[in-house]
Amino acid sequence: MVHTFRLLAAAAYVLSLPLLIVTAPVRWLASDIAVYERGFRAYDAETRTGLPLSELDRAGRDIIDYFENDARDLRIVVTVNGVEEPLYNDRETAHMRDVKRLMRALYRVNEIALVVVLGYIALAVLWSRERSVRGLATLSLAGLAAGGLVVGVIAAFTLTGFDQAWTAFHEVAFRNDLWRLDPDTDRLIQMFPEPFWQDVTYLAGGIMAAEALAVATLCAGYLLRTRSESGSVRGRAGTPAATTAPRGG
Repeated sequence: MVHTFRLLAAAAYVLSLPLLIVTAPVRWLASDIAVYERGFRAYDAETRTGLPLSELDRAGRDIIDYFENDARDLRIVVTVNGVEEPLYNDRETAHMRDVKRLMRALYRVNEIALVVVLGYIALAVLWSRERSVRGLATLSLAGLAAGGLVVGVIAAFTLTGFDQAWTAFHEVAFRNDLWRLDPDTDRLIQMFPEPFWQDVTYLAGGIMAAEALAVATLCAGYLLRTRSESGSVRGRAGTPAATTAPRGG
């Protein structure tokens, strides 16, 4: 029973490490108002929407808050020619409900993965010492390899054609077609056009790659540095005890 629990705990760590590396950049970018503000300016959201940048920036902050709060619907009121009106229509508001469910699920996965990774290191390595640091490094490399394989396939698919990959993502992630918006009338897609998401996707991918490379370098470096120490310990453990043969007279 104890052995099975140890195997499950190790498997949970191997699974959680790549999940943490993937979800952490997505959560950070989704919560960084600077990302929204740069996008509004880079893709001329002011002209597309007919709204001043101050209103767009405020809307970006409201969207970030929406992902974290318990509100069912995203209600943002903007002023157009001195008249207040909802920023998004009913279809856009309904789509944002779906987006919020997806983001909240991602946030929970991120939090669970963080707890598992830190908990395993604290309990199995630092406290009970059932897993050595070398063993942890080996497990980490296994997790990176498994996660890298999946992410690599997705990345290759994305790089061959972002339009198709973006459409496929929406078809998998959402059970309806509310995400199909009109760039001539719908402010949501005017504020966040596809090129914006392409930039964010590539930025998130770059951060993930940097994180994975840092962890892999640290683990591989430690394994190489301690290889001779590990070999000498095994050698001493495997050497039979010396015996003294009786001498004949």
